[in-house]
Amino acid sequence: MGLRSRERGAGRMKAIIVTAFLAYAVYAVVKIVPPYAAEYQLADKMQEQARFAVVNRYTEEQIRENVFKVVKDLDVPAKREDIKIEASQQVVKISMDYKVPIDLLAYHLDLHFTPSSENKALY
Repeated sequence: MGLRSRERGAGRMKAIIVTAFLAYAVYAVVKIVPPYAAEYQLADKMQEQARFAVVNRYTEEQIRENVFKVVKDLDVPAKREDIKIEASQQVVKISMDYKVPIDLLAYHLDLHFTPSSENKALY
């Protein structure tokens, strides 16, 4: 009993602080990872759309509409005007520029994404 009376609970406090830090880290990862995954999927779909646009000779408005459908499906906070298209018979370039605001309780973070794609005709 004599050894027990000298303990002040420092180990318990350290465990609480470590647990709180780990919980905050998990919370931050849950908030930050989905926008990166959505950007990756969006870039992949933009590349796919650029390929199809060259082969099928889509107009700039058709390409913009197809990309915007993907933007809405992925809940990307971008507007139709953010989608930049350059289309000709030889090349199709698609680019975007958008920011995703992240609120991490004690810190506000803006993630900036600029996915782009380019595809050239084979002939």
